[in-house]
Amino acid sequence: MTADVTVTVIVYNDAERLPRAVESVRRQTHANIEIIISDDHSTDETPRVASELASQDPRVQHLRLPENSGGCSAPRNRALEIARAPYVMFLDSDDELTKDAVELLLAAHREREIDFAMGAVVRVREDSGRRTKWMPHLVAERRTVLGIESEPRLLFEHLSTSKMYARAFLDRHDLRFPEGIHYEDQLFTAQAYCLAKEFTIIPEPVYRWHIAPYADTEAASISNQRHKLDNVRDRVHVQRLIDDFLVESGHGALREDKDYKFLKHDFRMYAGDLPYREDDWLASFADIMIPYLETLSPAAYARLPRTERVVLQLVRERRFPEARVAARGLGRAVAPRQVTPDTDGHTYWGDGIPATDWARRELELSDLELDTRPFRSAQFRHEITELSRGPGASIDLTIRTYDPGLRLPVGPHRASLLLAPGRRRLTAPFRLSPVRPGIFEGQVHLDLTSAPVPLHGFAGVRHPLLRLEHQGLRHTAVLLAPLSFPPLTARITYHAGTAPHRVTVEPEGRGPGRLQIRWQPLGVTASLVRPAVRRLSRPTVKKAARLLRSALR
Repeated sequence: MTADVTVTVIVYNDAERLPRAVESVRRQTHANIEIIISDDHSTDETPRVASELASQDPRVQHLRLPENSGGCSAPRNRALEIARAPYVMFLDSDDELTKDAVELLLAAHREREIDFAMGAVVRVREDSGRRTKWMPHLVAERRTVLGIESEPRLLFEHLSTSKMYARAFLDRHDLRFPEGIHYEDQLFTAQAYCLAKEFTIIPEPVYRWHIAPYADTEAASISNQRHKLDNVRDRVHVQRLIDDFLVESGHGALREDKDYKFLKHDFRMYAGDLPYREDDWLASFADIMIPYLETLSPAAYARLPRTERVVLQLVRERRFPEARVAARGLGRAVAPRQVTPDTDGHTYWGDGIPATDWARRELELSDLELDTRPFRSAQFRHEITELSRGPGASIDLTIRTYDPGLRLPVGPHRASLLLAPGRRRLTAPFRLSPVRPGIFEGQVHLDLTSAPVPLHGFAGVRHPLLRLEHQGLRHTAVLLAPLSFPPLTARITYHAGTAPHRVTVEPEGRGPGRLQIRWQPLGVTASLVRPAVRRLSRPTVKKAARLLRSALR
């Protein structure tokens, strides 16, 4: 009997995780499937593992490419050549399908004649286990879309792996993955969106995307190799291919939406890394990126948040030190260090008025309302300028606060650091004194032995917040640390020595670069107490406890 669906599992040197991926397909609630393991000429134990998996289940076959292609496209395309089912799906070896993914997507195809069906993607962080939906607003409701022009925002969901395609649709348009380049999903998915007459979206999760943000450089996913300039080149190259396709296929009207997606998603991923890049790298990055940025729709820029437009413009003007400063505030409501007003009441980023009309439009900050926002949502910038180890397990910090909107009157102000390793909070008060209008400075002593760690210990990371108090109002914001400094480590025995921990003070190492404090339980706390507490906190145990309490009333 011919299978209803072919699921292709692509793999390269991933013997450890391949069984998990294949098992997620084997245990599908819809069992009439074909599974093709497409091995991109692995050099580790993957061929042996794949052969064993094929021997355990007649639905599984192992396809091995004669040489490594260096990407995802070739193994997917070679699998399509031998796939026999009328519907196809794609799975990466480090990810999983949800148990009813095939059943749900196949049901959507059988309800009406569509070109593909797509479901929700759950991102699973390998370091913490935290699960979040990818682009949840795009898959919040079940619907059939009659052409991408009716919902161009779907261009943001560019994964090929969250979808089940009608094989006839792929063959009719000779739609295959472009070989020899990375970010092949973006081109393939853009083409699928434009070529499809109808496709159905279901809100149920169908794909688990495992994220390893701290993987070794060579083991990191393509998206996490943004430090490589070839990565930048590939991403821009694919964008140009998509632009050409939009014109050739008569979908040029989508260009603004596609440009907005690039600025908001693709460029934004690099923007968050800018504080950690050297000038030479930034110069090469600008050489690759600026020519493409200049081709994008002005209307796409206008749709971005002001802070992102500022970073883009500073890169385009090659003002790299300022771009680093601006990038540290992205998504965190962090103010600039300095602004410049003109005679007409407009306020601009930096220490001068921009020279061109375009630059003035992009660097104007008037819409941030730095001087008029309610105090609770006002924008300040708090930076640690000096950090040293104090006595015992304490640190001494010198903090500089920038107030470009001049919300704080000249004079001393009450402030405090807030730190909560658990449900309770440590508060370290200090005073910010004026250096000059718009700039304040203060010193604070943070004693980590006083942190209110729970009785059963605490394992995790916390980032201290800075709270300002003014006229009975409070304002809380992030605290930026030096981007690099030697980690400070101490052994602290909380609760009269019954809860030993190793505590490390370090730079965050990504994103805005906040001060980061990490707790790691030691001894009996780690080996016995915390595992017992986790077992007791499981939902089934909590439910049983509630039932017991009800019965005893």
